[in-house]
Amino acid sequence: MSLKLKPLDQQVIVITGASSGIGLVTARLAATRAAKLVLAARDETSLREIVADIEQAGGEAYAVAADVGDAEAMARVARHAVARFGRIDTWVNNAGVAIYAKLLDTPVDEHERLFRTNYFGVANGCVAAVPHLREHGGALITVASIAAGMPSPLMGAYAASKHAVKGYIDTLRAELLQDAAPISVTLIQPSGIDTPVAEHASNHVGGKARIPPLVYDPVLVTEAILDAATRPTRGVTVGGAGKMQMLFAQHAPALFDRVAALGSAMFIDPTRNQPRPDDLFAQAHDGVERSRDQTGKGFSVYTSAARHPVAALAIGAALAGTAAGLWRHRRAA
Repeated sequence: MSLKLKPLDQQVIVITGASSGIGLVTARLAATRAAKLVLAARDETSLREIVADIEQAGGEAYAVAADVGDAEAMARVARHAVARFGRIDTWVNNAGVAIYAKLLDTPVDEHERLFRTNYFGVANGCVAAVPHLREHGGALITVASIAAGMPSPLMGAYAASKHAVKGYIDTLRAELLQDAAPISVTLIQPSGIDTPVAEHASNHVGGKARIPPLVYDPVLVTEAILDAATRPTRGVTVGGAGKMQMLFAQHAPALFDRVAALGSAMFIDPTRNQPRPDDLFAQAHDGVERSRDQTGKGFSVYTSAARHPVAALAIGAALAGTAAGLWRHRRAA
């Protein structure tokens, strides 16, 4: 089945977790490309401020306060989107929270709440979105993590939830393909990204939680999301460093376990205190795109090649041809 997705300027896009980090960066960039937006997050005040900024800049957006862990709330987001704009063309499952703790030290109520947001938030979003996307075709995009493909000491609950998300999305894709549903299902797996997720996390380790290097700018994830909204894409890993880590974990798991355990110290800055309160049970931080003290790398050769494989092959062929020409020239000389 060949599926053609609309240009961004003809799309209605729903984004969850739109009040900070990747969700907020995606909303602002999509608005500059004339997409109509429905933005969902827990705090209505911050969402309305973001919508006002987008509209003042000439964009079109609508705010719906909702917790992704509540299935009825996600159904309400979908109903609002259709009532306001007439349809849904792309749905982006992006909302997420984190806990920094060893697994056996993670409080049960926090562990359950994290899964309610990270895993059931995705499931609820898919259940709400798919019936609308079936009608006219569209894209279902989910932001997971490279943690879906490897263990992550001190972020074990987060990694477990992302493994579950990957299993859900990969299976849903197969089921929708079996049904011949006109829906492109994409899993985005970012490497470490310069967002406030660590600063918003529940932290039981001490010190200040941080994203371990190499850290990338969230715009790279946003561009991958917007590409997937307009071009059917199965999945994208954002950041070559993350891709290398996943391959390491896949092909040398015993060695990776040891390296990951030793590297867990990079997740914490012991000289600083964790910002309070955290965002696990109630949204406490809004309108912030990036972290306070980390700077993300703004380019990834691997991600660019993954997003534009034809161009990458052409460039590779050209470089190979140039190298062959130089070698023949030197040999003749």
